[in-house]
Amino acid sequence: MVQVAEIASSIAGRPLDSDLQTFLRTTYPDHGPAFHDLEQLIATGVAEGWLCQREAGGIRFGRVVKPGGEAGRFSVDVVLMDDIRGPHHAHPQGEIGMILPVEGAPMFDGHPRGWYVYPPGSDHWPTVSGGKAYVLYLLPEGAIEFTGR
Repeated sequence: MVQVAEIASSIAGRPLDSDLQTFLRTTYPDHGPAFHDLEQLIATGVAEGWLCQREAGGIRFGRVVKPGGEAGRFSVDVVLMDDIRGPHHAHPQGEIGMILPVEGAPMFDGHPRGWYVYPPGSDHWPTVSGGKAYVLYLLPEGAIEFTGR
């Protein structure tokens, strides 16, 4: 995923905060070529069967890149969610994600199409409402903690 490597390189060393969210939304806007290319790559990967191969609780998912790979210190995961709330988890080092609508007008945790950044120590029940969406997310060092809540 060359596009992800470029994005990861551009944000390496930056704190996961609102400034990073603004940077991503400005540098890689949801109507721009990088966003579009990733959207097409994800759709192709799912159609060809090499992406989102696993399923649990109505959510399809898969890790595309492990930390230390082409995305530097980030892991890269993709989920496909359709009007569903996922399992509660925490982000010890934060989470960076892009929301890619598939059907309807989906929102991810209240965010529309585009980028979001959750800071270190944040937690949530990842929720897509109003439709179906892919969510590509980067985790520093691949760090995620499922809480069982």
